[in-house]
Amino acid sequence: MGVEDRIERARELYENAVFAGDGAALAVAERTLDAVEADLALARGRVLHARFLEEEGEDPRELGLFERAAELYRALGDGRGEGEALFWVGCLHQVIRGDNDTAAPAFTRARELATEAGDKMTLSYVLRHLAFTEQAAGRLDGARQLMEESTRLRREIGFQAGVAANLVGLGYLAAEADQPEQALALIDEAAAVAEAAGAHGVLRWVDEARGDLLPA
Repeated sequence: MGVEDRIERARELYENAVFAGDGAALAVAERTLDAVEADLALARGRVLHARFLEEEGEDPRELGLFERAAELYRALGDGRGEGEALFWVGCLHQVIRGDNDTAAPAFTRARELATEAGDKMTLSYVLRHLAFTEQAAGRLDGARQLMEESTRLRREIGFQAGVAANLVGLGYLAAEADQPEQALALIDEAAAVAEAAGAHGVLRWVDEARGDLLPA
């Protein structure tokens, strides 16, 4: 049920309570609006995160939005939504604050919930960022396995821009493992996939990777 449908449903429940005397409708209406609030908090938090990626300044509202979304989804019994919100909690700590230790519990729980819900998109994001954690700790084999599994899921659901982003990540991992030819091949593949998908943001990452990996 989309946001508009939920708001309309809450209006109907209000009328049932007021005009039909159905007092139980109020509790259902409140839960329906809690779902709307959770969806809005998650969406607004994602927009603030994208703004950080453009401007590199943390908005103090972002963490609270993701935590509120996770809290509401948990109370509603929506494991899929909670898993997605918890991923973003972890992402904020990892990407914005550089704190993998604080991110770890959120990623772990998000992975469990996404797996239970069959949410391959969120799971692909969690695995990608767990790969970054492994990479930061110098565990390159573990990082590669996680990134490859994330890429497999993204290919499966047709998330081609995400595939291209992961190929860039795999290119850096290959370079760290002293496999320069494989690294550049992965970057070339990333460029082709990103171009086909119209993923111009990822193409900027490709250009940065080529500058980092090609000898001067």
